[in-house]
Amino acid sequence: MPRTAHPSDVFTAIAEPRRREVIAVLSSGREYPVNEIVLRMKMAQPAVSKHLGALRKAGVVTVIKRGQHRMYRLNAEGLKPVHDWVKVFERYWTHQVDEIKQRAERKALERLIRLDDSPNPKKEK
Repeated sequence: MPRTAHPSDVFTAIAEPRRREVIAVLSSGREYPVNEIVLRMKMAQPAVSKHLGALRKAGVVTVIKRGQHRMYRLNAEGLKPVHDWVKVFERYWTHQVDEIKQRAERKALERLIRLDDSPNPKKEK
């Protein structure tokens, strides 16, 4: 039976593509005011605020009030459940990368052997 998503569930929060774009904007580690995120995303302020709110509830984004501005920052620790879940599947793609590396090394070695076995095109005088 599939689990019911909780509103603060990080998986639910990042399922929305625009929220992943917000995360990308915040990925520099800097703090950003809402208006700068709005400009970078080319979205209406209410929509950006809604996405920021969902990410904040999930613990992916933190907010600090500085004067009249609310400054948003990525809380990468909030994405750890996603990392931990995906890590289980890492062996599938690392295995493929290892196979590709081995094939490339084998082909390079075969080329070197062919070069060693071929007659030298230069004639000595």
